Amino acid sequence: MQIQFCDDRGAAGFSWIVDEPATRTSHALASGGGVWLVDPVRHEPALARARELGEPRAVIQLLDRHNRDCAAVAAELGVAHLVVPDAVADSPFELVTVRRTKRWRETALWWPATRTLVVAEAIGTNRFFAAPGEPAGVHLLLRLSPPRDALGDFAPDHLLVGHGRGVHGPAAREALRRALDRSRKELPRLLARVPGLAVDAVRRRT
Repeated sequence: MQIQFCDDRGAAGFSWIVDEPATRTSHALASGGGVWLVDPVRHEPALARARELGEPRAVIQLLDRHNRDCAAVAAELGVAHLVVPDAVADSPFELVTVRRTKRWRETALWWPATRTLVVAEAIGTNRFFAAPGEPAGVHLLLRLSPPRDALGDFAPDHLLVGHGRGVHGPAAREALRRALDRSRKELPRLLARVPGLAVDAVRRRT
């Protein structure tokens, strides 16, 4: 499994991404001497780098099925494992309910001081989410009812996702807006790509 660092945000944190079709992305968010890990895939260099930013405070799992290595990392670090939380105590973050159904429970994280929005699954930037030429897109299963009420009012400087690389600066705001506004319009183009993407994913696994 090949893993790369990405989305370096200096003292505020960094991300790391698995080089695979799903491009699972994990995040370290640092503030005030503490560091919070979001949906982590275990990668010792990332954990070591996170400790350099501050004292581990918690592992935050933003999607119910994003188990990844969250529990194991939390146990290793001796911190709480928070699964789809409504709040994170003693942190600079605000938690936003994205979806609450029997089969899909998701919370997004908003960090006002850095204007960072972290979305685990409803929004992504890899080719399974974003239509050709688009920087980001809504999850295929949510495209007919995108989470506009939950996420539409945010204007992030950093858009971090659970699948794919982040988007930063003015492009982050535009990427989020376009993903929500063009969710239904881009659905046919995305569906047309699915068979080819699936075949490519199988080839890469073999």
